Amino acid sequence: MNIRIMTEGGDHKANQQIISVWVRDPRIRKNDFWHAYMDYEICLHTNSVCFTKKISSVRRRYSEFVWLRQKLQENSLLMVKLPELPPKNPFFSLNNAKQISERMQGLQKFLEKILQSPLLLSDSCLHLFLQSQLSVSKMEACAAGRTHYSVTQAVQRCGLRRFHSEEDLQKDLNLSCDFDSDSSESRDAEPRIKDLALTKSESAPLFDFVGTSQEETLSSSFGST
Repeated sequence: MNIRIMTEGGDHKANQQIISVWVRDPRIRKNDFWHAYMDYEICLHTNSVCFTKKISSVRRRYSEFVWLRQKLQENSLLMVKLPELPPKNPFFSLNNAKQISERMQGLQKFLEKILQSPLLLSDSCLHLFLQSQLSVSKMEACAAGRTHYSVTQAVQRCGLRRFHSEEDLQKDLNLSCDFDSDSSESRDAEPRIKDLALTKSESAPLFDFVGTSQEETLSSSFGST
């Protein structure tokens, strides 16, 4: 979905800012032999001045969405009525395609509504959630100024998961080590390398709501503004 933001003055088209966000590509991750969870890719394309990075792709799990909503509610001091997340289902199954699809759609609608609020767009936690791969504890520390890197630096150093060589993969992993080193929440390096190295033909996502034509439309709309 394209979220259009109008700025004052000047030509109508020239001042139109667009934020496009979608939630897709659910993948099962294993913490250990007995415990697993699912995360989702959050893709964002924008020409908005609110964002340092105009194109980004990160992965987040449901519990991180819950954290984001809580932080946005706290930081907005109840000045904004936040949209609801899809309810937590005690019987949610990682193998139930219908439940997964409904949750993804609910998460996407949540983000679409969030991004329509100018007040929430100024929240550092939202930008770190959408455009960095920091863990929850690292996002909180960074937003509070308790890290040696700024919010902008954390966003700029988060890659798009599109690489051309094993050297590029390793370089990205080395950079991200400085940001996400918590043993309880960090992602295992070996599975990440395997995930990043998969080509589009080798990795078949369970769902893919964004086709080539939509990506081309988004790209052309940004280039024309």
